Amino acid sequence: MPTLPDPRGTASEALFAAVRQAPHTLRGMPTADDEEDLQLALYCCYELHYRGFADVDEGWEWEPSLLAFRAGLERRFEAELLDLVGPPGDPPPPEEMDVVLRGLATAEDAPSVSTYIEREATLREVAEFMVHRSAYQLKEADPHSWAIPRLAGVPKAALVEVQADEYGGGLPERMHSTLFARAMEAVGLDPAYGAYLDRIPGVTLATVNLMSLAGLHRRRRGAIVGHLALFEMTSSIPNRRYATGLRRLGLGDDATEFFDVHVMADAVHESIAAVDLAGGLARQERRLGADVVWGARALLAVEGRWASHLLGAWSQALTSLRR
Repeated sequence: MPTLPDPRGTASEALFAAVRQAPHTLRGMPTADDEEDLQLALYCCYELHYRGFADVDEGWEWEPSLLAFRAGLERRFEAELLDLVGPPGDPPPPEEMDVVLRGLATAEDAPSVSTYIEREATLREVAEFMVHRSAYQLKEADPHSWAIPRLAGVPKAALVEVQADEYGGGLPERMHSTLFARAMEAVGLDPAYGAYLDRIPGVTLATVNLMSLAGLHRRRRGAIVGHLALFEMTSSIPNRRYATGLRRLGLGDDATEFFDVHVMADAVHESIAAVDLAGGLARQERRLGADVVWGARALLAVEGRWASHLLGAWSQALTSLRR
């Protein structure tokens, strides 16, 4: 279990000071100063539902006043997402969900981090990339697993099939989070869960907070399905590029296995996620088709913003991490 990071503003400072004490009613909590303060405070509120923090009493997880504080952060984050991608539109015909999601993927014009790593990235930049991704990959699959009890029938079975592979098919040494930790070690990084939270900027934390927001709220079950479906549909080729880039830098199997596994696994998951998971949910509850598409669009928006941050920093020979 990690310890709480350093605060980045008045909201995270007040939150961390409070939760280091025994659970009690929060009063007079401030609003977040900026995006860094907002995303860190929200990430740490969500983390109480994952592994928690060594210096935080587990009784805080369901403290009503903390949940009320988190809800205020979520409203601000959701408003930001609506500004980025707009509200959900009309639901597409369920039988066309696969085509709609593929259309979103092919229309995406965000800068490509995977292409840069394949062709140009230095070892330092590859290590930075892994630090960014550790915020999600070391808890890989967990945000999407919140949706399992909220689904039924075909989409539930499809989600479980995808998640079973993410968790290594029952073999702990094959869990994808374990493979990513091994890749971090191979490039000289600390693979401990949460080790780099102080270095990870808000633009990266937002990519994880989107998954937690959609996964933890039943009203957003369509969005978390759309997020996972598009994630699986668009990750096989980037992971091949990442593996190629790591080999270009002379790194071996310990570094590349995580990415190699995803090239194969996500190619298999692609059809399951698009047809059975996303399409299956839209067939069961047609109105949720709009939320499925919205979740996919939100994924593209936050990932595109993250990619621009990384490549913008690297183009100026700057670090993309917090100092």
